[in-house]
Amino acid sequence: VQLQASGGGLVQAGGSLRLSCVASGRINSNYVMGWFRQAPGKERDFVAAMNWGGQSTRYAPSVKGRFTVSRDSAENTIYLQMNSLKPEDTAVYYCAAESRSGFSYYSESSYYDYWGQGTQVTVSS
Repeated sequence: VQLQASGGGLVQAGGSLRLSCVASGRINSNYVMGWFRQAPGKERDFVAAMNWGGQSTRYAPSVKGRFTVSRDSAENTIYLQMNSLKPEDTAVYYCAAESRSGFSYYSESSYYDYWGQGTQVTVSS
């Protein structure tokens, strides 16, 4: 499985961005797709997750109500729609995939086997 993330950029506070993550390889309904972010000098944090079947989603409290994860199975792509962006959302955003936890450990980065290269999101105040 290979993941290619894109869509980052510079946006003013209150603005929106949509990140994309194209998956190549054998993705099936056993997979959990996650978004994580890492700000300079900080650990990589969970942002959102979705099972590939699309029935379940989870969000970090800091983004719930502002971010939405979705998928286009025909395009093997997951999206992270980010609205009402804040300066504290500034980070490198990574998409990731795993098939071991069955959605039990969706927020644990150590369970994710495959990672995209990251895309920078910068929110100015």
